[in-house]
Amino acid sequence: MTISAWREEVCERAKGAFLGLAVGDALGATTEFMTPREIQAQYGVHRKIRGGGWLGLKPGQVTDDTEMSLCIARALITAKGWDLTGIADNFVAWMKGKPIDIGSTCRKGIRNYLLNGVLETPCNEWDAGNGAVMRMAPVALFTLGDDQLLRRCALEQARLTHHHPLSDSACLCIGQMLHRALFGADTVALHEITRELIRNHPNFRFNRYNGQASGYVVDTLRTVFHHFFTTSTFEECLIAVVNQGGDADTTGAIAGMLAGAHYGRQSIPESWVRKLDGAIRREVETAAETLIELSPWWCSAKTD
Repeated sequence: MTISAWREEVCERAKGAFLGLAVGDALGATTEFMTPREIQAQYGVHRKIRGGGWLGLKPGQVTDDTEMSLCIARALITAKGWDLTGIADNFVAWMKGKPIDIGSTCRKGIRNYLLNGVLETPCNEWDAGNGAVMRMAPVALFTLGDDQLLRRCALEQARLTHHHPLSDSACLCIGQMLHRALFGADTVALHEITRELIRNHPNFRFNRYNGQASGYVVDTLRTVFHHFFTTSTFEECLIAVVNQGGDADTTGAIAGMLAGAHYGRQSIPESWVRKLDGAIRREVETAAETLIELSPWWCSAKTD
């Protein structure tokens, strides 16, 4: 494969990751906080982007998962580099705009920056939520090709709002999986990354998945990993995840970014893409391409 063809393939996977996040968010928001039995009673199998849910969304509308990810992307694209203060400023502007949904831990961290200029929230035993992991797509795209940069940026963006060993490890795991998936790694290679996470934190083990899909980061990743590794298409993975209910917009967003990177942009059902808010769809695809072009990998590929 030529360098040009390789770059094009990685760009398509990058678009798949960011678009997959938004699609998974919009799909899962409908079933957020529902149980599988409630979902089955109301929808049979939930497989359409239809809006509604506890937030009363319009079809194709996204939530904080996509919106906070775009805050990161905009800051990096504006600065043409890593800019933690720019990310924090974008979070503040977003919060002041009264978003339709914002998690309590995210709100606390953003307010701490707004009031005190603090760019790293203190370590807190209650910060093991999934709010930092849901924003990992733009971080992984921007740092592609540099594992140390990924580690630094993943933890810095996470600790703006969440500072907990489980959150940190989850962010690093998803970032590493995205990097490998963007380069075309198979599921065996991606599974090995999860085993490293489990060696360090055995409670992430998902081979005996019990159906818990809460906002606790362990439940979130166990849900995502179980369904990602037991399905064979983007659509099958996302339907399985969001029909689990619980924190379905975030499990859907994380599964979407991972499956989108693995299966590629073309794997995302066009019926879902067409339903997604048009402005969001255009921005995430453009941002994905721009972030990849800012990455260490792109810079090295240009000179090879």
